[in-house]
Amino acid sequence: MRPSWTCRIAVWAAVLLYAVPVQGGLRLDQALDLARKGWVYELRETMLGRDLSIPVRIHPDVNVAATLCLLGEPPTPQSRQVIDAFLRLLRDSFGTAPDVVEARTIDGCDTDRPVALRLYSGRPPNDALTADLTWLSARHGLGLPRGRRFLAVSPAQGQTFFGPRGAVTHIMVQQSSGRDRSPLADTFFRSILIEELYQSFTFGMDILHFDPSVPWASKLEENPTLLRNMPWDSDRFRMGLLASNPVGLCPFDLMMLAALADAPVETSTDPALLDHIAARFDALTARVAEQLGDPRNASILDASCTGIADAD
Repeated sequence: MRPSWTCRIAVWAAVLLYAVPVQGGLRLDQALDLARKGWVYELRETMLGRDLSIPVRIHPDVNVAATLCLLGEPPTPQSRQVIDAFLRLLRDSFGTAPDVVEARTIDGCDTDRPVALRLYSGRPPNDALTADLTWLSARHGLGLPRGRRFLAVSPAQGQTFFGPRGAVTHIMVQQSSGRDRSPLADTFFRSILIEELYQSFTFGMDILHFDPSVPWASKLEENPTLLRNMPWDSDRFRMGLLASNPVGLCPFDLMMLAALADAPVETSTDPALLDHIAARFDALTARVAEQLGDPRNASILDASCTGIADAD
């Protein structure tokens, strides 16, 4: 049953709060707690049959120095805007960003360090997803099961594999068909692309956020929402997904980009990352202030997120 108009308007009004700034900000201890939950995690092996002799290095520079291959449909103007803004933010934080190749098909992504981004509209292209992962597995020795059919589990998903030649990332994100245009649809497609890019390039982990009275602090926060069996193109699904986390990056997410870029750690899961944030908190927050003031970043930010408090 579709929700009533009253319910739909209430939920959509909550989504539109991204235009209203929130006063106050995260203290250092709160920022460290978020960083601990999202980045300083224990690596657990989930791929059955994987060659455990292949090293796994979790650090953003693995993908920041890669090649971004655009597969499938050409980016819509909105998708292009998000991609360009995100790459500019990476370049501003890390001093470099991936080169972009308009590959369209997976065999055009014949590079040693690929991040494959497949854009699609409508139903998920599971045949293309299967072809992408099969080709990447053969090319990079990923050891994925032969003959397996891979299925999309969400309108947007990303996964990184570690093979003998290094890391390989595959991202698949739904975008507008051109006919599917509305404020809700535009915000939805923008939000899911921002999330997959940020999560894939920073190796951040989902952070549970249970209290709806507490403002969002990170794009990686998630209020668990039951959306099972809802059509992905329905207003109810899109409103539910949008209400489960911020629609764009938060000031804390910008701080993490700056911290990950210059922390003296070999892997970003190293607890020494937290020591670096604590020691450089003033400088990191000053850097965030500069990026928040750059209008070129506005399209991928969520102004309803809490800010970062000045150090005591």
